[in-house]
Amino acid sequence: MKLTPNFYRDRVCLNVLAGSKDNARDIYEAAEGHVLVGVLSKNYPDVASAVADMKEYAALIENALSVGLGAGDPRQSLMVSQISAQVQPQHVNQVFTGVGTSRGMLGQNDSVVNGLISPTGKPSFVKINTGPLSSASADAIVPVETAIALLKDMGGSSVKYFPMGGLKTRDEFAAVARACAEQDFWLEPTGGIDLENFEPIMEIALAAGVTKIIPHIYSSIIDSASGNTRPEDVKTLLASVKKLVG
Repeated sequence: MKLTPNFYRDRVCLNVLAGSKDNARDIYEAAEGHVLVGVLSKNYPDVASAVADMKEYAALIENALSVGLGAGDPRQSLMVSQISAQVQPQHVNQVFTGVGTSRGMLGQNDSVVNGLISPTGKPSFVKINTGPLSSASADAIVPVETAIALLKDMGGSSVKYFPMGGLKTRDEFAAVARACAEQDFWLEPTGGIDLENFEPIMEIALAAGVTKIIPHIYSSIIDSASGNTRPEDVKTLLASVKKLVG
């Protein structure tokens, strides 16, 4: 079972949500395997039911599974770690304070574990109090370089930068991208990304020299009637990745 994502040209791997197992399989084919398929822990009543169902998802997509929180909900942090320990997915979404727990419970260093940090309105500074208790406390704002070093200390693989609001935080995102490039850390832009702003956002990260990028494209490519991600939109995103990466 492969524990590492299938990056296009070792540089970019998409991250999108699946509305069903059939949808997961269609997404995986549309992305030619260069995708992590998100399934949210929040959609399950307990760890056991989540593990059983997510293992079925993983079997259909060569383990390209991304265990999600659900809109970055810090209350899901422990459940995500518990699920991931048993499922051993390629990708784990975590709040900042949950990174060490997930890495420890995974028992290996191959799966990607991201850590959620948020914009502050001030380039080069980020908010790290994204955990269950800390998110309700006074903001902990630190230099992005310090946040990355802390994530490395905890066994994290990447920064999940959320909520970006698409290009509304362009200058802040560019500063995060530069810091990730300088510290050889991966980057996951998240929040408000759609087919229109995908390329400009990716261009910022690629131009900064980020080694690996996992963009999350969620609600903008989900069909509201079915709840499924549109495979044709995933194909469009992959075409953009191929054009940008070369």
